[in-house]
Amino acid sequence: MIYLDHAATAPIPRAVADAMYEVLTEQYGNPSSQYPFGGSMKKRTEDWRRAVAALLDCPAEGLYFTSCGTEGDNWALRAAAWQNRHVGKHIVTTAVEHSAVLECCKWLEREGYEVTYLSPEPDGSLSAARVLEAVRPDTAAVSVMLVNNELGTVHPVADIARGLAARNSKALLHTDAVQGLGAFSARALGADFVTVSAHKIGGPKGIGALYIGPRVRNPRPLLAGGGQERGLRAGTEATAQMAGFARAAELRLERREQNRAHLEALHAAALEKLLAIPDMISIGAGTAPHILAVSLAGWPSQNIVNDLGSQGICISAGSACHQGKPSHVVAALKLPKRAAAGVIRLSFGPETTEAEIDACAQALRRHRDTRMPML
Repeated sequence: MIYLDHAATAPIPRAVADAMYEVLTEQYGNPSSQYPFGGSMKKRTEDWRRAVAALLDCPAEGLYFTSCGTEGDNWALRAAAWQNRHVGKHIVTTAVEHSAVLECCKWLEREGYEVTYLSPEPDGSLSAARVLEAVRPDTAAVSVMLVNNELGTVHPVADIARGLAARNSKALLHTDAVQGLGAFSARALGADFVTVSAHKIGGPKGIGALYIGPRVRNPRPLLAGGGQERGLRAGTEATAQMAGFARAAELRLERREQNRAHLEALHAAALEKLLAIPDMISIGAGTAPHILAVSLAGWPSQNIVNDLGSQGICISAGSACHQGKPSHVVAALKLPKRAAAGVIRLSFGPETTEAEIDACAQALRRHRDTRMPML
């Protein structure tokens, strides 16, 4: 199998699986238990927290484990809305956010909030100035993703944070940084909430984290219960997943520069090989090195994904969360019909090789040469 869909989920290295297995079979105590076996697990959860915080470059005391990126996004938006409930009921976000943000915003609209959805430029970019222009005195929250999961576009979150600070705005800034984990410093970003997820970097599914910055006062929990995560995220700690997340974070931190150079080389090679195929065009101005969006204009993307999948080559037609439905991200670009119909995404990881890129390019060329395009 050739796996070129790391933006959907990444394979788990053996070292990560081993760390989880040890906890599942030997260190299975409940961190909330009062005897020494539980106490030792409590200490380990804090060790794992520090390991993940090191990858984010944030204070460990501001990092809270969650079940996934979706939970983190929902928690951040609702906590921001709660803190600023006396400021106003206006939210600024983008039309190309992950569904976890967009669907939460829809729920908030049902609760009386007004949401401004900013459309990107045709290349997928969005300037900090446009975001800041949309902020009003009654804006409670701003949510702008760091790296778009379909296009690889990197948004200017740090510039937005500086702009809000310069205005002395009370609006709290959230960024879904799931696709950027390992490539940013939370301190440098300056966002009040930063959402991440383990399974995008070779950790297990079912575990994520939310960084909550110092401007957030007494954050409102999303879940009420037994007081875990310093009273802010109830539920028995998923210790095996925490262990796996921490080990994956350590591996990514150890090899960060090596991995980035490798991904940049793969991205450049893939773009060159794919654009050599007739009717293939680049989509967006994505600069994240692990995500590449292109379109075989005129050839329906789902047919391409199915054809390559039958050959053991895994790519996607957009976010895995769309499950075959048209992508709101592609729709926001307002592409010509033939270009929009053929958008596919390749995404890479440290394990990806140039030989795999070659095989994918050859399969795409065969698809173009042997299948009928749309009318």
